[in-house]
Amino acid sequence: MSPGFDVDFWHWWALGLAFVVIEMLAPGIYFLWLGIAAALVGFVLIAIPDYSWQGQLITFAVLSVASVAVGRWVVRRYLGTTDQPRLNRRGEQYVGRVFNLDEPIVNGVGKIRVDDTTWKISGPDCAAGAKVLVTGVDGVVLRVERTV
Repeated sequence: MSPGFDVDFWHWWALGLAFVVIEMLAPGIYFLWLGIAAALVGFVLIAIPDYSWQGQLITFAVLSVASVAVGRWVVRRYLGTTDQPRLNRRGEQYVGRVFNLDEPIVNGVGKIRVDDTTWKISGPDCAAGAKVLVTGVDGVVLRVERTV
């Protein structure tokens, strides 16, 4: 910093607010934790008014790493579980279900109609009308096996 320019607590609070605004505009939740770290440095500066700018930067770096680590733990522990873990992974909802083939599987590739959607499938060659079990998902392709 140049001589004559002092960093005040409100500078850190303004930086924290800027990080929170960025958080609202960007995906993820990392900027929130950086904003919290900046606000905490502002509080440290209120408690220690003569704190050097180098110390402030080091404190900000340490608090940023700590707040991101704590934030990740909180998200995993309290927000990471859901009663519908496959909600946005539609293909995984069909694993374990049995369907009738409308069209044959030829050279390991075919299509199947599930509700109102046609899915690409991969599995052993089967004739139309055979029953297949969905065993997995590769992106947007359902893996199937023939059932009896």
